[in-house]
Amino acid sequence: MEQKMVTTGLELPGYKIVENVGVARGIIVRSRSIIGSIGAGLQTIVGGNISLFTELCEQSREDAFTLLCEHAEKMGANAIVGMRYDANEVSAGVAEVLAYGTAVVVEKI
Repeated sequence: MEQKMVTTGLELPGYKIVENVGVARGIIVRSRSIIGSIGAGLQTIVGGNISLFTELCEQSREDAFTLLCEHAEKMGANAIVGMRYDANEVSAGVAEVLAYGTAVVVEKI
């Protein structure tokens, strides 16, 4: 997608949806490294933000978002509406992050 037009809303102000291409998604599955788990464990003793996990979560969301945009572009869309994230623990220490939305073709009004 040249210009990433992505919204959690159901419309893009200034644009009209001319075609609904379908559901697009990007999924990433990540695990913590043993070193990261130890470091995060030490951070939990002190309390507050667990920066190692925050960085892992943020990177996972960014990767899922990139895959979502690539999938929508392959489908022929130039925008995504109704974008959402979902995350689930697949097994101990392994999580999936899913970014999904409706791939659409929009035209400037």
